[in-house]
Amino acid sequence: MEPEDFIKNKKVLLMGLGVLGGGVTTSQWLIKHQAKLTITDLKIKEELKDSLSKLKPFLNRIKLVLGEHREKDFQTNDIIVVNPSVIIKNNHFLNIAQKKTKIITSDLGLFLKFSLSPIIAITGTRGKTTTATWLTQLLNQKYPAFLAGNIPQNPALSLLDKIKPESPVVLEISSFQLELLNRIKPKIAIITNLFTDHLNRYGTMKQYAKTKARIFKNQDKNDYLILNYDNQWTKYFLSLKPKSKIYFISHQPLPLNRNGIFFKNNKLYFQENKKIIGDFSIKDFFEKQGRHNLENFMFAALAGNIFGLSLKQIEKGVEMLPQIKFRQEIVYRNKNLMIINDSAATSPEATQAALERFKKENLYLITGGTDKNLKFNNLAKKINQYLPTKHLILLEGSATEKLIKELKKENYSKKYFLLNSLEGCLKQTLSLISRHKKTVILFSPASASFEKFQNEFDRGEKFNQLIIKYFF
Repeated sequence: MEPEDFIKNKKVLLMGLGVLGGGVTTSQWLIKHQAKLTITDLKIKEELKDSLSKLKPFLNRIKLVLGEHREKDFQTNDIIVVNPSVIIKNNHFLNIAQKKTKIITSDLGLFLKFSLSPIIAITGTRGKTTTATWLTQLLNQKYPAFLAGNIPQNPALSLLDKIKPESPVVLEISSFQLELLNRIKPKIAIITNLFTDHLNRYGTMKQYAKTKARIFKNQDKNDYLILNYDNQWTKYFLSLKPKSKIYFISHQPLPLNRNGIFFKNNKLYFQENKKIIGDFSIKDFFEKQGRHNLENFMFAALAGNIFGLSLKQIEKGVEMLPQIKFRQEIVYRNKNLMIINDSAATSPEATQAALERFKKENLYLITGGTDKNLKFNNLAKKINQYLPTKHLILLEGSATEKLIKELKKENYSKKYFLLNSLEGCLKQTLSLISRHKKTVILFSPASASFEKFQNEFDRGEKFNQLIIKYFF
């Protein structure tokens, strides 16, 4: 089916324009294919001014309902396109649409409906963006591969007119996006890991895991599923009896009856049908990308090999892997100072991983933000273990309050700093460090950002702007 056959002259309601750009791309695509478009968003016009400015040429063809949702819009439109940030469980307005048997989908759902390309879909709590970006980079040695999904600058719908049916598309998919993808059937599905996150949305870890499992629900024996052998939730995913061919990544040698890739003595080993089919050294990888990225590379390498890349191509590709923005990104370095922007660390576990990487350095940590109903006891233990007095700088927020309570339980020094702005945090940190001693400043929030920023990307950009202000 062509998009025009599905969209043309249909009354379409976009629920959530948003501020990240995905809603703009979706609106432009719907208008291009001659939908009769209404946009509804709980944000008011002023809050959406950047997104609306990008739609200015089309506003005479769009009906705007801002600052509210109206029942009649969900009753009278034929298709409801839902922004991933919208909570769909027990959503009053979506329930109205369902009762009227309206089509409810998302931008990614529209993409998958019309794309003929082989799909490699990646989800998980951590590592999605890095794995997806690196896999696309590896595949581009042999194929014209495309990256899209839960990446603001790469909305999937923008690719539909560019890609050929034989071009692989690597999709980073969040749990929020999976909620509305009933028919997703990727050629290769990857679940990088599962850690405590988004409990403010899902309530329990099992419900969170169940949502992630939707990525392989429709696969069959001709498809592939790659799981993390070392993650405790892998047993749950296997209990759902996937129909696809199952492969694993691991930091330890895999059992002989498991296919996949594992790490040992600075080498990666590829194992299939109870034997090693190849290996290569990745010693130099750690110096550039850090040990925390090993799992992400193993996922990318294994998926690339399954899709058709030779081990030589994968080994060669290691040298070309880019650094990923806001994920332990080095944003400043001189002889004695290195500054790390880890704004994408939206959970305590992500910041714990960063602390493990830099624990041997003269380390200062800037952390804190908005709570997502997560636990901070383990992060408090790591801070107590690795950070000396006056090396902890906290940004005010609901998650920060929980962290402080856990630090008290650990009898951590009260000589930390608590400030109400990111710039204040950076200025305080710079006042503490010695310019003559090698130092690492780590900005790793361990939490969401909504009390002070639009999202973690906005937070990361704001931090980078401060670095430019004070160092360039």
